Amino acid sequence: MTDTPATSLGTVYGYPRQGPDRELKRAVEGYWSGRVSADELRATAEGLRRDNWRQLTDAGLDEVPSGDFSLYDHVLDTTVMVGAIPERHRAAVAANPLDGYFAMARGTQDVAPLEMTKWFDTNYHYLVPELGPDTVFAADPAKPVAELLEALALGHDPRPVLVGPVTYLLLAKPAPGADPGFEPLTLLDRLLPVYADVLAALRAAGAEWVQLDEPALAQDRPQAVLDAVAAAYRHLGSLSHRPKILVAGYFDRLGEALPVLAQAPIEGLGLDFTGPAAANLDDLAKVGGVPGKRLVAGVVDGRNIWINDLEKSLSTLATLLGLAGQVDVAASCSLLHVPLDVAVETEIDPEITPWLAFARQKTAEIVTLTRGLTRGTRAIAADLADNRAALESRATSTLTRNPAVRARAAAVTPQDVRRAQPYAERARAQRARLELPLVPTTTIGSFPQTAELRTARADLLAGRIDRDAYDERIAAEIREVLAFQEKAGLDVLVHGEPERNDMVQYFAERLDGYIATRHGWVQSYGTRYVRPPILAGDISRPEPMTLRWTRYAQSQTSRPVKGMLTGPVTMLAWSFVRDDQPLGDTARQVALALRDEVADLEAAGVAVIQVDEPALRETLPLRAAERPAYLSWATEAFRLATAGVRPETQIHTHMCYAEFGEILAAIEDLDADVISLEAARSHMQVAHELAEAGYPREVGPGVYDIHSPRVPGSEELVSLLRTGLEAIPAGRLWANPDCGLKTRGWAEVRRSLENLVTAAREIRAEVADHPRA
Repeated sequence: MTDTPATSLGTVYGYPRQGPDRELKRAVEGYWSGRVSADELRATAEGLRRDNWRQLTDAGLDEVPSGDFSLYDHVLDTTVMVGAIPERHRAAVAANPLDGYFAMARGTQDVAPLEMTKWFDTNYHYLVPELGPDTVFAADPAKPVAELLEALALGHDPRPVLVGPVTYLLLAKPAPGADPGFEPLTLLDRLLPVYADVLAALRAAGAEWVQLDEPALAQDRPQAVLDAVAAAYRHLGSLSHRPKILVAGYFDRLGEALPVLAQAPIEGLGLDFTGPAAANLDDLAKVGGVPGKRLVAGVVDGRNIWINDLEKSLSTLATLLGLAGQVDVAASCSLLHVPLDVAVETEIDPEITPWLAFARQKTAEIVTLTRGLTRGTRAIAADLADNRAALESRATSTLTRNPAVRARAAAVTPQDVRRAQPYAERARAQRARLELPLVPTTTIGSFPQTAELRTARADLLAGRIDRDAYDERIAAEIREVLAFQEKAGLDVLVHGEPERNDMVQYFAERLDGYIATRHGWVQSYGTRYVRPPILAGDISRPEPMTLRWTRYAQSQTSRPVKGMLTGPVTMLAWSFVRDDQPLGDTARQVALALRDEVADLEAAGVAVIQVDEPALRETLPLRAAERPAYLSWATEAFRLATAGVRPETQIHTHMCYAEFGEILAAIEDLDADVISLEAARSHMQVAHELAEAGYPREVGPGVYDIHSPRVPGSEELVSLLRTGLEAIPAGRLWANPDCGLKTRGWAEVRRSLENLVTAAREIRAEVADHPRA
């Protein structure tokens, strides 16, 4: 770019909430357990917000976000802000707003929580609003106003961030009792006055700008939605007492919504210019830009951890200068989706560290780009030189390429990705081998990760115990888990995964080509944080990963014990994946490593092998045109990992907390023998969707919601299984929880699984008395 200076600001849409040591997690969970008071929880949250704003301002950002902080979920915060409290939670919210808030998120023993699902194509989960034709909205701007005032009092320049009204309605589902065909977007006229009240309150409190996030517009939307967008921002833009409005879209190109927003009476537009969203640049030029408007350009990838190509970003920014009244620099989306600071990762290879940028480093990149845009490239010459050297180091490093891995992947044949026998033949062989009852019971894999297990893992890492002592602790835990399952009456057992820290990280630590972090925590939902590993090079398996403990578990019981693996798509989706080759190539490498593990498990006599793919749906591209290619390589990778087994070996897979309707054909194309899916919060919706699609294999629609502390009674589980039987015949129906049990406590797990077994037995008796076709 030239050295012509511009007037630009640096900002971000949002920032990690948890704190450097996950202080928020500890405070919230402490409140739930009674160890932390409400005032102490609020003080911790206030301190984290204060620290975040100070870090962002000290780094050199000109404008900071407010309102992006949440005790649990920003969509749930929006539900509170617009007064859309479900009827079943209103009494709790009225009695104690904080406890009522958490009841909506987690449920209570007597009241079910809101449904949870994935935030677009990320691994973040949000609480789904429940709306119906009788919903009455009412503005409650207390939270966004209070956090704005906090930031102003500390001397910052804050921009409140809210979920936009159209996205909020598009994320919602019909409330229980409403017509399943009800469209929440029809409530827009009712919702807009509430947003008007919130905007007025923010303006009165001192907000100059407000950001309304509309990521739902990065998906294919019909004309009715585009008309709703135009109407919404025509209404909000016409308000006399409001802040300036910045509408932000991210995760992909805005497509058909871009000209609508470009013409809307708003003052600013935020666009993503990374990955597939880079097409926004051409689209913006085609509509003549947004002259007279503020354009916040997301040129720093907010979802991955690789350093920015500063020269490329400066070139994009230079082009944008001719398309907007003012061009500001930002990350592509909230930095909620990346870890906080790479500087604390002292165990990462020093050759690799310069290739990485977490939230703090991305903030520094934004500041550098802003300085280059406003002062010219000479002002950042040293930064550009360092950046070029790091990019060249990564491109030429031997750490990223393994010729043997690439040769093996290139040699895969069509026969390698298909089971040799059709499902019907396999099912007969599996029934003969396993001898399971109707509606067999199982769990998804993990059992509670107790404080004792976490302590043992920490003691091993710190050298306080040796490997032998640690292994005996793991063996004892496996024996306890198996004994409980046998006593409870479960049919297909699991070893409980006590040796595993996380379903992706555990495997990443045992595969060449992956890098694990020590402090790279990212919020998945509520107080659940994960450490996504970094997929930096070609993938191979140096030795078996799960064989030892699976074989040990099977030696302790005569009932089948599942081998438990994480599938190739999920290994990519829940990692920070390399961006220097097609995702399908990386998935094939991971699948081949898993294929070797599956072969070792089968050779050891393991009769049931589960390869989890909970991320298959969440990684689905937002735009329909890109989906066939993705589903092709994604399903092929799963089959490559699993297709080498004999017919009598039963392959399971598991998926959870996503909308499955759009991928039913792909689910069948996986060719798994049994699939388990989340179903409790969605009231068995997925079972009916599979039936309507003619899905021919065995299905375990989850009947026990493990993301809530409540213990479902056996009558409730019987009711759910009866609903499942309306769609899935008894000969193909399983009973299982929604997901793994690692985050739950033993007391609730014992009672819940005992109730699950009781319910399955009652269903078997009903089927025996009244057999169905």
